[in-house]
Amino acid sequence: MNFESYMAKRFIKSKPYKNTVSSPIIKISILSIVIGIVMMIISISSSVGLQKTIESKVSSFFGHISVSDFENNSSFSSINPLNNDFDYNLLSNNRIKYFEKVAYKSALIIKGKSFEGVVFKGLSADFNWKNFSNYINTGRVPSLNNDVSNEVLISENLSKKLLINLDDKFEATFFKSSSASNPNKRIFKVVGIYSSGLTEFDEVYFFGDIRHVQKMNKWTKDEFGNIEIFLKKYSYTNDVSDDLYNQTPPNISVMSINEKFPEIFNWMSLFDFNVLLIIIIMILVGGINMITALLVTVLEKTTVIGILKTIGASNKSIRSIFLINGTYLIGLGLLIGNLIGTGIIFFQNLTGFIKLDPQTYYVSEFPFDYNFLSLVLLNLGVLFFCFLMLIIPSYIITRISPSNSIRTK
Repeated sequence: MNFESYMAKRFIKSKPYKNTVSSPIIKISILSIVIGIVMMIISISSSVGLQKTIESKVSSFFGHISVSDFENNSSFSSINPLNNDFDYNLLSNNRIKYFEKVAYKSALIIKGKSFEGVVFKGLSADFNWKNFSNYINTGRVPSLNNDVSNEVLISENLSKKLLINLDDKFEATFFKSSSASNPNKRIFKVVGIYSSGLTEFDEVYFFGDIRHVQKMNKWTKDEFGNIEIFLKKYSYTNDVSDDLYNQTPPNISVMSINEKFPEIFNWMSLFDFNVLLIIIIMILVGGINMITALLVTVLEKTTVIGILKTIGASNKSIRSIFLINGTYLIGLGLLIGNLIGTGIIFFQNLTGFIKLDPQTYYVSEFPFDYNFLSLVLLNLGVLFFCFLMLIIPSYIITRISPSNSIRTK
């Protein structure tokens, strides 16, 4: 152990030091670091968790990228079909996890005195329910393997509005593009009820057999409305979407979920700015408090500084003692703050005690995403910037004269 570390350790452990005027100021400074790091951990974890949860929910409905005929963009219904002539080599990208062939058809459900405008999403028999099955509260997914299936999955929202329960049957009316034509009617049976928390989608979409849409639109079994592409990572969305757009013919629309729902993803992008602002403010508050603690400690230890200078200690050496001491206090605050912050995250993920309004935030519980690497980088960043803020005030030590500071009591 070198001289600077030894002296800093003696300062930290000395009882007189703990009972001096600087003691409450030092405790307040450590508390500011604790509060700051807790706020930063919760802000980053909640922001990332909320973004990932909402992205996962939206992509569960529509995939990360949708490919369709341009005519389908301006309607809730699939008007013009795609077919197996589509060049599937374009989807042989290692960033693509899988894709689904689907079709949409707008409809009206009338049940007693209640009615709702809805959109039927037709799915193929080999549809991958893995992402969406987490949102099914009651029942099961529709069985689509045999003949045309009348089994459907509806939302809890529609179930309550229309008083349609599990195993109930209801009639849906599908209007044709020509107003003179009689509408198509289908009787469906509810085998499952889901709730995604995305109210604007839950109010509209229900899921069933794509063959209903194919028959109503007079399509062949090889024709479908959209190809919905699911990627391995959300971060690939823009790049893969741009690649597909450049490689597909002009009559084909390629639209990412960022473009399809800009209001949701623009709102989510504000989280990053807010988190950055919180981090900057918390570092400044913690750094200023540590500067105050350093200055008070230096002023209180002027006699010790004078003695050290008298016996030959350099200004650099004495500054190092106080910087090591400051770094220890910052580290202590970070340790306590990390324990509290991660404790809150784990408790929230375990119990969900912090609730949110799903109408506003698309989730009913605050989702925290805990990333160890991000936590390490955050702590190193806070330690680094707070340490930098201590360097300049530490130069006040060079202005302390041994002859003026050493007095006989």
